[in-house]
Amino acid sequence: MNIHTRVKSRRTEHHLGAERDHFDKQQLSSISKAINNTETPVKEKHARRIILGTHREKGAYTFWSYAQGFPLGTSSILCWKFCHVLHKILRDGHHNVLQDCMRHHGSLAEYGKLWSHLHDKYGQLVALYTKLLCTKMEFHVKHTEIPPNLEVKDEVLERTAGTDINNVFQLTVEVFDYMDAELKLAETVLRQLNSSIAVTSLTSGQCRLAPLIQVVQDCSQLYHFNVKLLFKLHACLPADTLQGHRDRFREQFNSLKNFFNRAREMVYFKRLIQIPRLPDSPPNFLHAAALAKHVKLVVVIPEDDDQQDDDDDEPEPLIEVDTSTPSLQSQPQVDIFDQAFGPPNGGFDERDLQIESLKSELELLRAELEKVKTEAQRYVTQLKSQINSLEAELEEQRMHKQRALVENEQLRMELEANRRRNAEHESLQGTFLEAERRAQATEQRYNKLKEKHTELVASHAELLRKSADTVKMLSATQQTQEEVERTKQQLSFEVERVKQEADMKMEEQKFEMERLKRELEEKMAEVTRVKATLQSSEMTSLDMNSSMTALQAEKERLMRSVREKEAELSSLRQEAQLQQSSLQQERERSSRELGELQGKLREKTSVEEQMKKKLSEEQFALLQGTISEAENIIQDAVAKLDDPLHIRCTSSPDYLINRAEATLSSIDKMKKGHGDYLRNMEDAGGLLRSLTQFSHLAADTIVNGSATAHMAPTDQADRLTENCRGCAMQSLQYLKELKSKNTLQRADPASVRLIVQKILHLGQELRPKGMDIRQDELGDLVDKEMAATSAAIEEAVRRIDEMMNQARKDTSGVKLEVNERILYSCTDLMKAIRMLVVASTDLQKEIVEGGRGGASIREFYARNSRWTEGLISAAKAVGWGATELVDSADKVVLYTGKYEELIVCSHEIAASTAQLVAASKVKADRSSKRLGVLQQASRHVNEMAAKVVASTKTGQENLEDKDPMDFSGMSLIKLKKEEMESQVKVLELETQLGNERLRLGELRKKHYDLAGVPMEQVSERNGDTPSPVQQPRPLNMSPKPSKPPLGRKPTLSQKPNIPSKPGFK
Repeated sequence: MNIHTRVKSRRTEHHLGAERDHFDKQQLSSISKAINNTETPVKEKHARRIILGTHREKGAYTFWSYAQGFPLGTSSILCWKFCHVLHKILRDGHHNVLQDCMRHHGSLAEYGKLWSHLHDKYGQLVALYTKLLCTKMEFHVKHTEIPPNLEVKDEVLERTAGTDINNVFQLTVEVFDYMDAELKLAETVLRQLNSSIAVTSLTSGQCRLAPLIQVVQDCSQLYHFNVKLLFKLHACLPADTLQGHRDRFREQFNSLKNFFNRAREMVYFKRLIQIPRLPDSPPNFLHAAALAKHVKLVVVIPEDDDQQDDDDDEPEPLIEVDTSTPSLQSQPQVDIFDQAFGPPNGGFDERDLQIESLKSELELLRAELEKVKTEAQRYVTQLKSQINSLEAELEEQRMHKQRALVENEQLRMELEANRRRNAEHESLQGTFLEAERRAQATEQRYNKLKEKHTELVASHAELLRKSADTVKMLSATQQTQEEVERTKQQLSFEVERVKQEADMKMEEQKFEMERLKRELEEKMAEVTRVKATLQSSEMTSLDMNSSMTALQAEKERLMRSVREKEAELSSLRQEAQLQQSSLQQERERSSRELGELQGKLREKTSVEEQMKKKLSEEQFALLQGTISEAENIIQDAVAKLDDPLHIRCTSSPDYLINRAEATLSSIDKMKKGHGDYLRNMEDAGGLLRSLTQFSHLAADTIVNGSATAHMAPTDQADRLTENCRGCAMQSLQYLKELKSKNTLQRADPASVRLIVQKILHLGQELRPKGMDIRQDELGDLVDKEMAATSAAIEEAVRRIDEMMNQARKDTSGVKLEVNERILYSCTDLMKAIRMLVVASTDLQKEIVEGGRGGASIREFYARNSRWTEGLISAAKAVGWGATELVDSADKVVLYTGKYEELIVCSHEIAASTAQLVAASKVKADRSSKRLGVLQQASRHVNEMAAKVVASTKTGQENLEDKDPMDFSGMSLIKLKKEEMESQVKVLELETQLGNERLRLGELRKKHYDLAGVPMEQVSERNGDTPSPVQQPRPLNMSPKPSKPPLGRKPTLSQKPNIPSKPGFK
C-alpha cells in the first residue's frame, strides 16, 4: 500500500470523528436549551436544530440518548417542554423518528400516570399531553400511510380506509379518539389561563400556550378526515346506525369551534399562526350533496422575519462545512507527498481507497460497539443499585406491615375482651349513657383499625409503583441487549461483504495474470518466428538483433509487473485473514458478555417472581382481614334487630330506598373489583375498597330497614324484617366464599342483590301515595298553581262585579239591599285573598333565595318536596274555594241556591288560607317582615270571611217570613198531638244529622287516604297536635278540580302533620 493512500485514510477518519463530535455537541446544546426547568416557551431555533439533527442521522437516537438523562419525574415544567419538543419532532422530524419513539412508548405512558396523581399546576397538563402523544404514535404506527404531520391527499385517505365498511367504521372511531385527545388538552390549557392580554403576554402563559400551535395543525387535518369518513359511512350504512357518530361529531365540532375562536382572539397566536374559521353549523351528512360545500381547513404559519437571538452558539448548517481552512476550498489541495514523489502509477488506485474506507467504517463500528458496551454496563450498575435500594425499602415496608399486623391483632383482642366484658355486665349496666359511651369507644377503635388498613393499602401501592419501575429498568436493559445484538449482526454482515469484495478482487487479479501470460506466450511465439526469419535471412540480422533487444526489455518489464501484482495480492490476503481473526475474537467476546447478561437477567426474573408471589399472599391476607371486619359490621347490624333499645328507632321509607339503591351500586362495584382481582391477584385495592363500602351500606340498609318496619303495618313490617335478616345471611355467606381460596372463584353476589331489591321494593310500597310526581317538576308546578290561583281570584272578582250589575237591574227594595250586602262582602273577601296570595308569593321568593344557596330554584323545590307539595295543595285549595264562593253567591242572588252553601264556602276559604299561611310559615324566618305582612293578610281574610257569613245570615233572616206561633185556639189534646209530631220531626232530623256526620267523617277519611296520609296517623293526630304544614291534596294542574262534598272541613288543628324527610332517628 502506498504512502499517499495511508495519509488520505487518516485524514478522512479524523474529519469524520470531528464532524460527529461537532454534531453531538450542537445537539446536546440545543436539547438542553429547549428542555429545561424555566417556565418559558421553547425557542423555535432550538427545536429546528433538533429536527434537522433527526434528518441528518435519519432517526432520533441522539435525541433519546440525551432525553433519557432528564429527571422527567421530578419537574412538571421540564416534562411539559419535553412533550412539546417530542410533538414537534414527531410532526416535522425524519420518518424513522416514529419507530425510535415507539421504543419509549411505555416509559412515556408511565410518566403520564405519575403526573396524573400529583396535584401540580402542570401535572394534569403533562398527563393529558403524554396521553395525546401515545395516541398519536399508536395511530400512525397502525396506519403507516398517514404521516405524523397528517398532511396527505384524499386519495391516500381513501386507500387507507379501503373498501371494507368495517375498516372505515373502525378508522372513524380511531380518528374520533385522536381528536378527543387533542381537544381535551386544548380545553384544559385554556381553562387554566385567562384569555386576557396580560396573561398571554407573560412567559408563564406562553409556556402553556406554545404547544397549542401543533394542536391547531393536527385538529384541522383530523376535522377534514372526520368529514370525509362520515360521508363515506353514510353512503354505505343507514342513518340510524350512525346516530352516535353524528352526535359525537357535533360535540367535537362545537368544542373545536370554541377552541379556534378563543385562540384566534389571543394576541400570542396572532403573530405565530393563522387559525382558520369553521362554518356556522356542522355538515349535513344525510345529504350527499353537502360534501361539495365542505372546504378543507388550511392552517398558515407566517414566515418568521425576526432576527435570531444572539446566543453563544452558532446556527448549524444543513450541510457540514469545514470552516477552519476557508482558503483551501477555492484552490485544489496539493499533498506534500505528491510534491515529493509524484502520484504513484499515474493516479490513485480504486481498490486501495475501498479497502481504506472499509477500514475506517470498521473502526467507527468498533468505537460504537465499545460505547454501547459502556452504556450497557452503566445501565446494569444502575439497575443493581436500584434493585438493592428497592429490596431494602421492601424489607422496611415488611417490618412496618408486621408491626401493623401485631397492633391490629392486639386491638382485635382488646375488642373481643371489651365485647365479653359488655356481655358480662349488660344486666348490671343497662343505662343509655353507658351503652352510648361503649359504642363510641368501639367506634374509635374501629377508626384506628381503618387508619391502619389505609396505611397498609398506601404502602402496598408504593410497592407496586416500585415494582413497575424495576420492570421498566429490566425492559430498558433488554432493549440495550437487543441493540448490541443488532450491532453484532451488522458487523458480521460487513465482514461477509469485505470477504466477498476481497474474493472478487482476487478473481480480477487472476484474470489479469492469465491475460499477461497469454500476451507473454504470444510474444514468445513472435520471438520464435523472428528467430526463424533471422536464420533464413542473414541479410537483415542487424535489424533483427535490435528488435530482439527491445522485445527482451518488454518481457522483463512485464515480468516485474506480474511479480508486483502477486505481492500486492498476497498482502491483501494477509490483511483479510487478520481482519477475519479480529472479528472472530470480537464475536466470541460479545457472546460471552451476552451470556453473562442473560444469566443476570434470569436471576432478576426469578427474584421478581418471588416478589410477585409474596405480594399476592400479602394481598390475600389483607383481603381476609377486610372480610373479617365486614363480617363483624354486618353481624353487629343483625344484632341490633333484636336489641330492645333499637325498637325506639324509626326511619322513613325514602331514606331506606336511598340506602338500598346505594347498596345495589356498591354490589356492582364489588362484583367488578372481584373480577379485577381474579384477573390480577397482585392488586386487591379495588376489591378492598368495594368490600368496605358494601359492608357499611349493607349494615345501614339492615338497620334502617328494621327502623322503617317499626312504623309500617304488621304484614309489611314482618316481611321487611325477614328480608333484612335474609340480606345479612346472604351477605355473610358471600363474604365466607370470598374468604377461602377454594370458593373465591365461584363467589357470586347475585343472591345478595336479589334480596336487597326486595327491600327496595318494600320501601317503595311504604312511601306515601302522593309522591307520584317527579321532583324536578315541583318547582314549575308551584309557580303554575300560584299563577292559576291569582287568575281564579281575578275571575271571581270580575264575576261578582257582573252579578252586582245584574242584581241592580233585576231586583229592588230589601232583596236588592240583601244582595248588595252579600256581594260587597264577597268582593272584600276576594280582595283580601288576593292580598294574601301576593304576600305569600313574596314570602315564598324570600324563602327560596335565602335557602337555596348555590343551587337553582328548581333544585331547592325538589330538595324540599314535602314543603313544596304543601304549598301546591294550599294554592289549589284557595283557588278552588274562590271559584266555589262565586258560584254559590251567583245561585243565592238568583234564588236557586242555599245560603248555607255560601256560609260553607266562606269557612272553606278561611281554612284554605290558613293552610297556605301555615305552609309558608314553616321555612320562613321568624323575624321576617314579609311573614308579618302575610299573617296580617291572613287575619284580614278571616275577618272578611266572617263578614260574608254575617251578611249571609242577616240577609237570610230578613228575607224569611216567620209566622207567629199562635196556639190559643188549640185544645189540650190538639197541643199534645202537635207536640208529638214536633218530637217525631226532631228525632228524624237528629237521625239525618247523625247520618250526615258519619258520611262527613268517611269523606274526610277518603280525602286523607287520597292525599297519602296513613289512617293511623290521622286517628292519632286528629284534634291533638296542631300541624304547621297541611297535607297536600291530589295534585292537579287546573285551579278548579272536581268539587268535594259541601260541609265543614276539619279545623287546622285536626289536620295531619306530615314531617319532612327524616334520616335515621
